[in-house]
Amino acid sequence: MTRAGDSKPDRPDIVALPPLVLALFLGAALALQWLWPLPVSGTHRYLWRPGLFLALAGVALAVWAARALVRAGTHVHPRRPTTSIVCDGPFRFSRNPIYLALLMIYLGVTLLFNSWWGPLLLLPLAAALHFGVVKPEERYLLEKFGHEYRSYRKRVRRYI
Repeated sequence: MTRAGDSKPDRPDIVALPPLVLALFLGAALALQWLWPLPVSGTHRYLWRPGLFLALAGVALAVWAARALVRAGTHVHPRRPTTSIVCDGPFRFSRNPIYLALLMIYLGVTLLFNSWWGPLLLLPLAAALHFGVVKPEERYLLEKFGHEYRSYRKRVRRYI
């Protein structure tokens, strides 16, 4: 599907699917933990609660955001056309709640593995999502929805 009057596909030109980016960084963090252990705590028992909380809160946020997208009749998959700007559910507070959820899940899982590698790779992961996914999506939405997206962007923060 292409945009009206254009030969470009009607979708953002993202680098990779966000869950794939997350899986790559999570795999790297866990491999580094296995090769060169950097435990956060000497005893693992202190980290499972915050790790589990973060991971489950991330899953809950992702489900809430996905439901808001489905209710609005637009696609959850970032390589499909966006049909509307969603302003309800978690999109009232963040323009990118699913990507925030992915970061929460990532950090929670790495805490469950008692690894400093997760927090150390969090900034590069966030940068990869920001420049490889969020920025191309924003260009696409601005081009497709113009004033409507500009107005939404003024009301709602990019992340939190």
